[in-house]
Amino acid sequence: MKEIANKIYYVGVNDRNKNLFEGLWPLPNGVSYNAYLIDDEKVCLIDTVEVDFFMPFLENIREVIGDRPIDYVVVNHMEPDHSGSLALLRQFYPNIEIIGNKKTFDMMAGFYRLTTGLHAVSGTPADTLSLGAHQLQFVLTPMVHWPETMMTLATVPSVAVLQQQTVLFSGDAFGCFGALNGAYVDEQMNCDTFWLEMTRYYSNIVGKYGTPVQMALKKLAGVKVDYICSTHGPVWHQYVEKVIGIYDRLSKYEAEPGLVICYGTMYGNTERAAEVIASAAAQAGLKNIVMYNVSKTHHSYIIRDLFRYKGLIVGAPTYNTGLYHEMNVLLDELSQKDIKGRLFGWFGSFSWASKAVSEITKWNNEKLKYEQVGEPVEIKQALNDETIAKCEALGREMAARLLNI
Repeated sequence: MKEIANKIYYVGVNDRNKNLFEGLWPLPNGVSYNAYLIDDEKVCLIDTVEVDFFMPFLENIREVIGDRPIDYVVVNHMEPDHSGSLALLRQFYPNIEIIGNKKTFDMMAGFYRLTTGLHAVSGTPADTLSLGAHQLQFVLTPMVHWPETMMTLATVPSVAVLQQQTVLFSGDAFGCFGALNGAYVDEQMNCDTFWLEMTRYYSNIVGKYGTPVQMALKKLAGVKVDYICSTHGPVWHQYVEKVIGIYDRLSKYEAEPGLVICYGTMYGNTERAAEVIASAAAQAGLKNIVMYNVSKTHHSYIIRDLFRYKGLIVGAPTYNTGLYHEMNVLLDELSQKDIKGRLFGWFGSFSWASKAVSEITKWNNEKLKYEQVGEPVEIKQALNDETIAKCEALGREMAARLLNI
């Protein structure tokens, strides 16, 4: 049995077959769908799993409680990778009571036609549920990252010490991509692969909602959390403070002094310009520089690094009297993330009719609204001495700004 804390068990599953999470985000290391079971006088399940994994999920539950019934299931988040098993669960446990908030139940009726056996919580401090030795309290955290999201705090009687522990069942918050490879709690595994995947998960899925994340963190500020049990990724125990710190920093859009250079290219001319810019920035003393071809690298990795680094330079050719398609897509994606406080430079190329530079300028003026650094560089056909010098100047100026933050 996979016991995390006193009578709290991991009953989740791993998905190593899915290529794209939500049909969008690459999963090179798979993903876990985490659920938890509290075995007390009353048995309480915290979240479920994607419906395709219901049978192994059910086996995990029965490994803990055998034929005993489940009294409650808490639904912290209604996204189907966590709520998808609810209707089937009701068939196996017909008397189970579903705990959620009003918005949870509005969605539940639409997704699964479940309208009975519901227990609504309001998120007030007095709104608690006793399972016996374990006590549950519910914290509403709307728009982290759906309107119904909430978290559940469990006070847990500790066997080892004469005090209670607190377990936070956080829904999607504090989660990350990556399946769990045997161990479930951070101190029992090497977590190196999870840190960047946590940032990629946050930036692409939660990233637009920095203000609601900050509001949620303030609600939890007075609580000493011993375990964070998210719905994706490891159970956090050893690294609780680090994980909360990552979410705090990302949700404030704070970033390191580094530079993301991404470009589109057809025949190599804009790529060569990007190399000149990167070389000039490096020679000026900037060490954190990452470069991406927007047609080759999935944009989720570019967005991840823009949450990490403060500087962005983009470049692309003119195409069909407009902006190169993949760059247009990336800028649209960035405009939807509402990332704040970035420094921005750009360049573009054309063969006979210039459009790329003016289109990127329009994106920044109307949607991105980042602080412009340097002068945009416009390249006709191929680099020459004049445009090489302008690219070098752009790289140096961006480096100078970033190194003096």
